[in-house]
This record gives sequence, structure tokens and C-alpha cells, in this order.
Amino acid sequence: MGVTVITGEGKGKTTGALGLALLALASGQGAAVVQFLKGNSYAGELFAAERAGLKIYQFGWGCHWSSLIRSGEMHCTGCGECFRQNRKPEHGFALKALEFAGKLADSGEYGLLVLDEVSHALRRGLLQPGEVAGLITLYRERVDFVLTGRHMAAEITGLADAVCNLKAVKHPFAQGIKSRRGIEY
Repeated sequence: MGVTVITGEGKGKTTGALGLALLALASGQGAAVVQFLKGNSYAGELFAAERAGLKIYQFGWGCHWSSLIRSGEMHCTGCGECFRQNRKPEHGFALKALEFAGKLADSGEYGLLVLDEVSHALRRGLLQPGEVAGLITLYRERVDFVLTGRHMAAEITGLADAVCNLKAVKHPFAQGIKSRRGIEY
């Protein structure tokens, strides 16, 4: 089985991983997404995945305004509360997500698992590269893995069969364009 890393500063890491998960589902394999440090999100990927039958499990602090943002009645204010809460080790979100990913891999139900934004947990020291590498090594003969996030740890890219590094050439946020429903969420 294969290990794919989608990293870099550009947009499209999660979107690319979801595309691979949908391909796995379409070919009859089970696929699931474990999102590290994302919770109660208003992201459009949740709606699309639900319609396609793709399970997304979130482990993180949720936005208090997510239902209003999801409905289009409000935009993210950029307060950053969700990011600050997710970075607190005492919540244990990253370790819970990794343990849950191990349960999914062990179940035999999934041919592909996406570990979305796992690099964020690694960069923040909430997980160690050896812990993630251990999961991959233990199950890579039975499960394909797709790992996403900026600045992926070298220990993880070294295990990968494919590494995609997305480069931001131009980004709407840098131009002052707010998040758009159906595009960013």
C-alpha cells in the first residue's frame, strides 16, 4: 500500500486528499478522514463528504459561530480562538485523533485513511514524528495513508511513496479577499 504526503504553503492540501479518498470509495475501498486540530467546523468539505458517504472525524476545538458561518449569515472574523485552543496540549486532541486513526486502521474496514493536518500537530509538539511513523509502519501493508499539512516533518516525508509540495503563487487572503462559501468553506 502507499503513503502520500500533501504539504506546502499552497491551497488544496485537504481538497486533494479528499479527492483521493473519494477515488478510493468509488473503487470499493473504505475510506475515512481524521482531521487533526479541527472541530465543529463550517468547512464545505463536511457537506460534500457527507453527500458522498465519506466519513470525516474531527478532533479539535470548534468555532462558536460555526452554524452562522455555515449558513452564510456570518463570515469568520479571524479571532483565532479555535487555533489557540487547539494548540493547548491539555486538550489532548492530537493524541486522541492518532489513537482513533489506529482503531480505524486496525478495523480492516478502510483501504485508505487521510490524516488531515497532522503536520500541524507535529509542528506544535502535540505529537512526535515517531508516533505517526509508528502508525504508518504498523498498517502500511493493509492501508493507504494520505497525510496533509504545511511543513510536514522530514521523518514522515521519508516514509512516503509520493510527496506533493503545493506552492502558493497567488492567494486570495493575501489580496484581502475574505473566505468564500463553496470555495474556502
